[in-house]
Amino acid sequence: MTDEEVSVQDLQGVAQELQLVRSQLQAVTAQVNEISLTIEALGTQDPSRPVYRAVGNLLLEVEDRETLAKELGESKSAFDSHAGRLADRESALVSNYEEMAKSFESQ
Repeated sequence: MTDEEVSVQDLQGVAQELQLVRSQLQAVTAQVNEISLTIEALGTQDPSRPVYRAVGNLLLEVEDRETLAKELGESKSAFDSHAGRLADRESALVSNYEEMAKSFESQ
């Protein structure tokens, strides 16, 4: 942080962004967990029983489980990557907020 004065608005802005990033991280983590459970369930499902996929308001039977598993894995990977970026941003915001708070208190 530079020697410029930190205002209450500056602190509030960083706190709001931090809250937003944490909310997004929680949502993405929930998606990762849901996909992980789906992949696990798909792997334990008896091959003789049908598997369905929600498409809009419809449930459609899946004919190619391997393709579905691959798509789910790719989605999980993308969400994991996004969660990592959000976690990095969260960490940077926490550091920034702590610096700004310290600077604000010493004014």
